[in-house]
Order: sequence, then structure tokens, then C-alpha cells
Amino acid sequence: MSKYVLALDQGTTSSRAIIFDQEGNIVSLAQRPIDQIYPHPGWVNQDAEHIWEVTLSVMKEAVQQSQLDISQIAAIGITNQRETTILWDRATGKPVGPAIVWQSRQTSHLVDDIFRRGKAERYQQITGLVPDAYFSATKILWMLEQDPEVRRRAEQGDLAFGTVDSWLLWKLSGGKVHLTDYSNASRTMLFDINELEWSDELLADLNIPRHILPGLCDNSGIICHVDSSILGTEIPVAGVAGDQQAALFGQTCFSPGEAKNTYGTGSFCLMNIGEKPTHSKHKLLTTIAWGINGKVEYALEGSIFVTGAAVGWLRDGLGIIKTSEEVEQLASSVKDSGGVFFVPAMVGLGAPYWDQYARGTIIGITRSTTAAHIARATLEAIAFQTRDVVEAMIADSGIDLHELRVDGGAVKNNLLLQIQADILGVPVVRPTMTEVTALGAAYLAGLATDVWADQQDLKAHWEGRP
Repeated sequence: MSKYVLALDQGTTSSRAIIFDQEGNIVSLAQRPIDQIYPHPGWVNQDAEHIWEVTLSVMKEAVQQSQLDISQIAAIGITNQRETTILWDRATGKPVGPAIVWQSRQTSHLVDDIFRRGKAERYQQITGLVPDAYFSATKILWMLEQDPEVRRRAEQGDLAFGTVDSWLLWKLSGGKVHLTDYSNASRTMLFDINELEWSDELLADLNIPRHILPGLCDNSGIICHVDSSILGTEIPVAGVAGDQQAALFGQTCFSPGEAKNTYGTGSFCLMNIGEKPTHSKHKLLTTIAWGINGKVEYALEGSIFVTGAAVGWLRDGLGIIKTSEEVEQLASSVKDSGGVFFVPAMVGLGAPYWDQYARGTIIGITRSTTAAHIARATLEAIAFQTRDVVEAMIADSGIDLHELRVDGGAVKNNLLLQIQADILGVPVVRPTMTEVTALGAAYLAGLATDVWADQQDLKAHWEGRP
């Protein structure tokens, strides 16, 4: 009987469920948006219960669409928006407040305090991360500081912390499992990527109780079983990875020096650097790519906060396009940007600058500047930010980049990819199967359940596509 894998792709703006066959083809896909909450400028929150309800609904919809017998689904893989922080009551399973999304800048003052106390370098040595409001640690601290009752309950062991992967594992297992994988743990700014354990030193520095943290699991292996009340049977959850690491795996970047860039709300460029972490001297992040069968591999990451969101701003803020797809035609109507440059730092700058107070700038505007020039400058801004990150990766790793594999919603834009290839001076390779984030989660789950034999089997699938 043919085997299938169900991938749950819980992203910042939507939840998707995709069922893949053994050739890596999509059998069914369901998607629904996730509501965003903006209580103050720079703050981004979500309702964790809403995240679960939407994810549950698309999962059931994808199964129904596929018309498969449920027994044919060998495993479930999860990939998720990283760093987004949830606290919930262990007894009731109810969140104690809004989820603080990775984009939110509401804890910038707590990050400033880490720098003020001269601790930033120590945090980077332990976690591989440049301290920023992006990561989970200060989000947890903010939640604990807002309400003495929340802190009391946390210290008594009544509350659980998790990024979205942990939250989904908890809900899928009926509250039986409180775990996270290596890739997501490495994004909390509380995990020692050298010792592969939670850092007591950093937990003490931020006064965060250790017992609210999840246990650890490999990225590929049977983690739990879905409660039978959800889908009528206990399907194993056998793969979990943060979205960018899942995309790196889905692009089959299994060897040091292989790299991918995902163009989404922001852009996230990752390069596989093998089994030893490299301490970045150029303000990149050293992160865990995945842990499989007891072996952990690392990646350098450049996190660019605003790329696709800049195109969204052209649509929603300026109104010069009606849909994001229109940006390519508008930008193609001029031969260059006419000297216009756009720095889309709407929520600060990520790698390699890490300026959380930077804001967007457009320069070079003249009387002859048109909407088309601004559109082209926006696409160029996406490509220039990627070049900044790639140059830092090459300097840190000592490995020349020979090609960049790309994915995400913006890779349908041929002009953007041509601009990117021209600016980088290397081939930009777009796979036929662009749903590589969900595919990576499916691959991790399928490896653990014998849907695929090994990583070479997966690589053959990728290389077989033009």
C-alpha cells in the first residue's frame, strides 16, 4: 500500500496542511489565515487557541480532500513559525495571555538591559544568537513581569512555555507531551547550542523558572501520537522543525556550504555548516539545523525582518498595487529604479546589522520618480539585503557559495530572482516543488517511519526536478 505523510505548516499569517505522496508530490492542501493583533505600534500578538483551531481545521480538511484511508497516512510532520512565545496552564491547557509573535518589538527594552549589563557577548557564546527582541527569552520574561500572579503560577510549576511546535504537540497529544525539538530550542535564546541543553546561567540571569521549559526531542523520530479523538486513530507525529530549518531540509541542503533563502514576510538565508558550530564574527546567527539519530548539525542564518512585507506595504500602505503579484509587472515597466533606494526597516533591521530601532527609508526620489521606480527599488532591496547576509556567511564560514536555492511565496517573481542572481553573481535555483518548508517537515517524519530510506533518497527526489 502506498504511504503518505501529512505536514502541518503553521506560519505567521496562515496555517496549512499538506499531504505528500512518496514521490514528494502534493495530494491535498488546505489553508486558512491566522489573525494578527496589533495592540500597540511595533507589537504583534496572536491568539494561541485560534492558532490551534485553524491548524486543526486545515488538518481535517486536507485529510478529507485527499480521500485517503486514514491508515495510509504513515506520519505527521510539524513545521512552525519560530520564536513566537506561548504560556499556558498545564491543568486546563488554556493560554494565560496572547502569544507574542516573533516580529513583535515589545521587549526591546529588556534586550537593551542585556546589552547595558554587558551580557550580550555571553548570550551569543552560549546560544549562537545576537540578543534581540526577536527571540523567545525576553518574551517569556515580559509575560512573567506583567502579572505577579502569572509569575507565581510559573514558579509553582503550574504553567508551561512553548514555541508553536510545543503548543501543537501538546494539543495533538491531548496534553500528554510537553516537548520541543533542537531547531526550535535553539531559537529561544535560552538553549546552549554547544552542550545541547537549557542554560541554567541564562535562565538565572533572566529569572525564568527552568521547569516551565519543554523537554527535548530529535527532529526526526516518533515524538508522540495524535489523540484518537482528533482523527479517529493514533497517527504518529514523527518530525518537527522550525520553518527555516525545515525549508533547509526540504531543499536537501545536507552538506556544508549548501544554502537556501526563503522569501516570505521576511527572508531567512541559511547555510549548512556541518557538525561543529561556527561563532559568527559578522553578526549572523549560529543555529541548530537539525538533530537526527543523536547527531546534531548546525547552520549559519541571516534573518531579514522585512522583504515580502515590504511588497505588502506597497499594496496596503501606499496602494500602488492591488495584489502582491502585480509588483513584478509594475517593476518591469522601468529599466532600473531611477536612483531610488529603499531600506525597508519597518520593524528594525536584522542580520547583519541588528538595529532594533531602525526604521524604513526611501532616498533618491526626484520629480521623475514613479510608482514603478519604487516598486523596482523594493525588489532590489530584497536582493541587496540577501547579498549582505550571503557575504557575511562566506566571511564566517570560509566557504564560497556556488548556488542559492530559493523558496517561499516570492519565488514566483521572475524579475526578483533575476535581480537576485545578478546581485549575487551565482545561480539562483528554484525547485519545481516550492512548498519546501512543509516538504521538509514531511521528509523528517517520513524518514522516521520508513516512507523514505535515507537522505540520499530525498536528494534524488530533489535533483530529479528541473
